Amino acid sequence: MPDTGASALNDKFNAPNAALEASLRPPSFKDFTGQAKTVERLQVMVGAAKQRKEPLNHILLSGPPGLGKTTLALLLGNEMGATVRITSGPVIDKPSDLAGLLTNLEEGDILFIDEIHRISKAVEEYLYSAMEDFRLDILIDQGPNARSVRLSLPRFTLIGATTRTGLLTAPLRSRFTLQTRLDYYSHEQLERIVLRTCKLLDVAIKKDGAREIAARARGTPRIANNLTHFVRDYAQQRSDGVISKDNADAALELLEIDRHGLDEMDKRILRLMAENYKGGPVGLGTIAVAVGEEEHTLEEVHEPFLIQEGYLQRTAQGRTLTDKGWNILGGRKNELF
Repeated sequence: MPDTGASALNDKFNAPNAALEASLRPPSFKDFTGQAKTVERLQVMVGAAKQRKEPLNHILLSGPPGLGKTTLALLLGNEMGATVRITSGPVIDKPSDLAGLLTNLEEGDILFIDEIHRISKAVEEYLYSAMEDFRLDILIDQGPNARSVRLSLPRFTLIGATTRTGLLTAPLRSRFTLQTRLDYYSHEQLERIVLRTCKLLDVAIKKDGAREIAARARGTPRIANNLTHFVRDYAQQRSDGVISKDNADAALELLEIDRHGLDEMDKRILRLMAENYKGGPVGLGTIAVAVGEEEHTLEEVHEPFLIQEGYLQRTAQGRTLTDKGWNILGGRKNELF
């Protein structure tokens, strides 16, 4: 499905193909970097399920895009020796779509639903009994010929992933045994991920080169890996093929990603708020129209990073620039206006 929350960075260069991306995913907990609390919780569940020789209970993974929700689902499949079937919320349009997915599962299989908050309410009603009782009641025909058929389902594990937990209904959310959120990664964790990626790709990289990429990856492994691929190409074409700090800096400047990890759209947002609205407050809809981007993309892709780094803040009246936001533009509000 199209990912409306995909980072604007990904539009600047081609993402790795599916086979290559899959090869970079850590296959086990010991290979997974970061998310220590979530990993520990999952290890407890996996260990207990293996001892009981039962499938895992249902799990909900939340957090911004690119932090490893799909990777963790595949990792859990490896740890449990289970088949992982992947789909997404918008694809499951009708109850019959859900029935087709569930009836093709085998005992112990894992069904991973990305963007689960986008499942239609009509489908969600059928999901309740499937998750709790492992049965599915479907209605066949219409009018006087309508009849209900009950299908028994194998015991399976549902892993849901969402970037917007608040859009999940309370009844659906309560049916997940574990609800855990993935947080942004530190520069040190991203540096280890970049080094591991280069090792798997057989790319020569210096530690300062990995550090430079990690510092500009917005706390997100997916972006770090995508940047690594572009920097590798740059080093191959413009240098000796070794990723160094200088090569990484030049490549990322070519992508218009500065030393603070800000891309062109981030800086447009900050400049707009400073120049047109004197730092705010200004509404998200107004910003979206002015910069020519969808509100959802700004809210899911750009704002989290800008808020996390302290460049802007949300208030009841709208978005406002912080002192740090003014400083990144060259001075404080009273110095620029």
